[in-house]
Amino acid sequence: MAVEEDRSGTEARSFLACAAEVARLLGIEDTAPVPEEPEERRARYLAHAVRKPLLERAVLPEDAFAALMAAAVHDPDPSFCRWFVEPALYVFGRRRVLAALVDRMRTGSDAERAGAVRAWYCAHLPLSADRSPAYAPGGSRDPALDECRDVVDSWLEESMRVFARSTDPQTRLRVLLNLPAARAAYPQHLHELLDHTIVSARTHPSEHIRRWGAVAERHGA
Repeated sequence: MAVEEDRSGTEARSFLACAAEVARLLGIEDTAPVPEEPEERRARYLAHAVRKPLLERAVLPEDAFAALMAAAVHDPDPSFCRWFVEPALYVFGRRRVLAALVDRMRTGSDAERAGAVRAWYCAHLPLSADRSPAYAPGGSRDPALDECRDVVDSWLEESMRVFARSTDPQTRLRVLLNLPAARAAYPQHLHELLDHTIVSARTHPSEHIRRWGAVAERHGA
């Protein structure tokens, strides 16, 4: 229990530091009504403060990309991490956002990998010209900003590799259940790795992982 509380406290402090950095880059001060409040509540206050300004900007400083991605990954709430992901999608493009999440999956801690999985879902939000002035003047947009099929393939590959090598049960469960079970979702060059993943999943102690393996096996027939 003490370990869990310590981990939760560390994650809350990380989220607060990330949210504060986004606010700093936007010139927004930490004016939480009660500065002594728990870190996560202060971080959520800052996240709320930057949400509207972020979507109102047609351009953001280059430093903002790393800050937004860090805040998205460290935000513990899957419902709210889109507040950081969405403006990054509009200003910097879906391809760059997804590539950053693949890097987190490849090199991050278990906590960062969990955050990358949460943010990955939000990073597939549909984009709309009337949602942000960063979309592009006149409602046009360079398709290269959002071309990401190869990046999605990299995510699938890295997720399977993390499942194979991680020693953390929650990480293994989290990354596997985020993967599609249909073979058609994987490019040909990943089919061998997918087969190894299915075999491993089918004999795993976790019922949830075995169930995924059974579904994937049926879809691969």
